[in-house]
Amino acid sequence: MTSPERPQAEPRSAYRAFRPIGTRWSDNDVYGHVNNAVYYGWFDTAVNGLLIEQGAVDIHSGDVIGLVIETQCNYFAPLAFPEAVVAGIRVAHVGSSSVRYEIGIFPADPGQLCAAKGHFIHVYVDRATRRPTSLPLQLLAVLETLK
Repeated sequence: MTSPERPQAEPRSAYRAFRPIGTRWSDNDVYGHVNNAVYYGWFDTAVNGLLIEQGAVDIHSGDVIGLVIETQCNYFAPLAFPEAVVAGIRVAHVGSSSVRYEIGIFPADPGQLCAAKGHFIHVYVDRATRRPTSLPLQLLAVLETLK
């Protein structure tokens, strides 16, 4: 049995869009760095913030919402409050009702590789029925810019 390739830190050039993220005092854990669970919140914040800004989703009254069905993260270097970080975003796969977003979390210094990278998959569903639905055209247009 062959072992899977070990995940590697990536440069910013591997991502298509970027969003700054502020760290908070409460993000640090007892070991003096940002706790692993915080990264998942950053993933969600980065992607959904971008989609909202681009008019691709309406989280309050839109007919279609995205539900996370899978998430994963690899860590390469520690980050800590009060450090500023940047989330890089790209789209790896677009299905008929789902999208795989990949996110790299970078220190503010533009010359550094990502400190962590991961993904999550949104399945887009009808708000009322919670059944999968086709991706809206405005969302598809934004996703094209992230491939």
